[in-house]
Amino acid sequence: MKGLWLGLMTAGSALAQQSAAQPAGPHAGNIKALGAFFVGLLTVIFLMVIAVALVAVARRGRGIAQEPLEKTHRPSAQTERKLGRTVGIATGLTVLILFGLVIVSVSVGKSISGPMHPANSMVVEVTGNQWWWYVRYANDEASRIVVTANEIHIPVGRAVMIRGTSNDVIHSFWVPNLQGKRDLIPSRVNTDWIEADHPGRFRGQCAEFCGMQHAHMAFWVVAEPPAEFEAWMTRQLQPAATPSDATKLRGQQVFLSNACSICHSIQGTVAAGQVGPDLTHFGSRLSIAAGTLPNNKGNLAGWIADPQNVKPGTLMATVPLKSEDMQPLLEYLESLQ
Repeated sequence: MKGLWLGLMTAGSALAQQSAAQPAGPHAGNIKALGAFFVGLLTVIFLMVIAVALVAVARRGRGIAQEPLEKTHRPSAQTERKLGRTVGIATGLTVLILFGLVIVSVSVGKSISGPMHPANSMVVEVTGNQWWWYVRYANDEASRIVVTANEIHIPVGRAVMIRGTSNDVIHSFWVPNLQGKRDLIPSRVNTDWIEADHPGRFRGQCAEFCGMQHAHMAFWVVAEPPAEFEAWMTRQLQPAATPSDATKLRGQQVFLSNACSICHSIQGTVAAGQVGPDLTHFGSRLSIAAGTLPNNKGNLAGWIADPQNVKPGTLMATVPLKSEDMQPLLEYLESLQ
């Protein structure tokens, strides 16, 4: 199933989207409607202006040619009054149109700043880092807190508050199919709301230039039916899978005996690093390096062996591994479902 979704993701299928023109939630729908209204109204105005200009050009008799003071290039008082009324009316209409656009825009802005269905909402904390996303599901019960990276699962039809901040520079959280952009600013918490009205996988990204790898700072929002979401949450609350054979056990030993465990954490092991993403359920994720590559063994091997070649400037350290240690490590990491 994971392989199918990876194929859909890379092929740009309708099931894996990143487009504000294909809203999958009420807030994105309001934003699209606002955009359509602006485009429609301004298109009508543009066509009217062009039509008036064409009529003026096509007229054979020009007012100035009939003026008694033609030689002095001074229009008559009647022409002055006519021009004054025309300019006044056009100015008044322009002000009214702009005022109306402001009212509509502010109204839509207010409608998307809060939850459409506030009952039974949930909170997801998102922290931007150069260049990946830390994701934490807030819960009053400490044992029910889930931590993951670069992937947000949400239940369909349930409002989700995104409580965002940044650890370094200004980032911007944007899921075009679900909501507009929201800046994540260091030392400040900004809130936003997303909600999906049907299942799907929607690509999000940083929309604020944040450094060398800004273009490779993506994430996925996975909208699932409530039962599937709860099943996913239950799996995420479990510690990492215990190695089931000698190869995976060797892979775990490789991970724990190298610098990997200094930066990353895996629940159920002594690895407790806080610099990089939590890898407890790494094998279940769609992508690696914040959406840079699909999560498969080939890409993972390249990422571990030479992260600077895959994502220049990344803070991921290059860990010198023996060739015979790479395959066991890959087997172990892929087993972390």
